[in-house]
Amino acid sequence: MAIDSVHAYILYVKSALMRRATAEKARASERYFPNGAVCLGANAADIKYTINEFHQVYADLTANDMLAIVEALLADAKYNEEVLCAFGLLNKFVKRHYDDRLLDRFKYWLEHYASNWAMVDDLCIKTIYLFLLSRPHLIEETQHWAHSEVCWCRRASNVVWVKFIERKIGNEVYRLDKGLVFKNCDILLSDPDEFVQKSIGWLLKVTAKYHQNEVVGYIQRNITQFPRATLRYAIEKMDINVRQRLLSC
Repeated sequence: MAIDSVHAYILYVKSALMRRATAEKARASERYFPNGAVCLGANAADIKYTINEFHQVYADLTANDMLAIVEALLADAKYNEEVLCAFGLLNKFVKRHYDDRLLDRFKYWLEHYASNWAMVDDLCIKTIYLFLLSRPHLIEETQHWAHSEVCWCRRASNVVWVKFIERKIGNEVYRLDKGLVFKNCDILLSDPDEFVQKSIGWLLKVTAKYHQNEVVGYIQRNITQFPRATLRYAIEKMDINVRQRLLSC
């Protein structure tokens, strides 16, 4: 795809988001990011509208065309919404197109373009989820993300698994090895980043839905290492008696 064409597509996306943005929505969005985020002022509905509009206007673009546009938009993005829009533009294609190597690109995006929890979660829960849904053999391949030097990639190593603890895929039920969940937690329990800690709590909370006794046992064995906030998030959906017992440890 010609560079001039790519720039034209990027300008379309940026302009479309700008038309729907307001200062009021920017202030509302920034409240979700205590560590700071550069927000244009477009909300989730605006981003979804822009993505759908783009696909309608440029319905003839191929999967490879779209990947080139997404890569260029990510490299040029200045606002939170531009990154989220870039991720979302790919969702239409990831289930049926691209090869396994796209997983390496996702890691690169997490380490170079993600700058807050919303970007991580959007990429993991929507785009990467759809990608892995048709490639379950790759689900466990994200283990090494927990060793990344970038906190957002470490958070993603947990978030990317939350929808695969137990998931119907086709005619079968995929069950993530719970031992991998606990191994990831072992690696990250001492992580100093608050958003990595929150992702541990999230992953354990979802795992407990299917394996509560094992999660409770894991927490009890490692209770002295658990930050209080991580513990509270992990046990949030458990019976009140179990919660009180673990909180009193």
